[in-house]
Amino acid sequence: MANTLLMPKATAVWLVDNTALSFDQIAQFCSLHPLEVKAIADGESAQGIKGMDPIMTGQLTRAEIAKGEGDINHRLKLSDPKVRVPETKRKGPRYTPLSKRQDRPNAIYWLVKNHPELKDAQISRLVGTTKATIEQIRERKHWNMATLTPLDPVALGLCSQIDLDIEVQRASRGREAAAPVGDTLLPASLTERLTPEQAAPKDEDKELDANAVFAKLSALRSKTPDEDEDDKF
Repeated sequence: MANTLLMPKATAVWLVDNTALSFDQIAQFCSLHPLEVKAIADGESAQGIKGMDPIMTGQLTRAEIAKGEGDINHRLKLSDPKVRVPETKRKGPRYTPLSKRQDRPNAIYWLVKNHPELKDAQISRLVGTTKATIEQIRERKHWNMATLTPLDPVALGLCSQIDLDIEVQRASRGREAAAPVGDTLLPASLTERLTPEQAAPKDEDKELDANAVFAKLSALRSKTPDEDEDDKF
């Protein structure tokens, strides 16, 4: 979280009332216009706003104020926070900038096509869309379906690759593994209990004897036509 001044107008009211800083110094520190600070000093602006002491909130030190009062060109510096507040995790759909919202249907189309295991809530978290839009694209009933092109949401900048991988892993968790295709080896627990006769290869698996094959071919060729006729009867 960036170190920013809390309640700048209320801080300006306090600095006007309690310090000898110039309007320009207060305006620079509180991110206000010098004329607005002058209006506060004249009572024309910020009426009813209670001043907030930046020293009490730890955003400014007395030494820094004294340095600014002694040098009109000195620019006040915001004190570093003593406590770092961790950023909260995002909940709900992701916010999508206006410039990229037109790409969301293409990203949804890509997710539906390439990751059908993702649920509507997961797609909504990734690209910041509604379940109604996801359902329309799943059923190809979206009003602009004819012109949609599947585009990777990571390439479009709608989500990070890490977020996409996490959602895909969550969707795949608990799904049955695909059944093996083709012949597979028997498990070791079965092959260890086979008898020698069971483990021996079948007759059709035995290697052919080349000499026996050539001997049979030679015998067939040596037969005369008359012998062939006798064999028919």
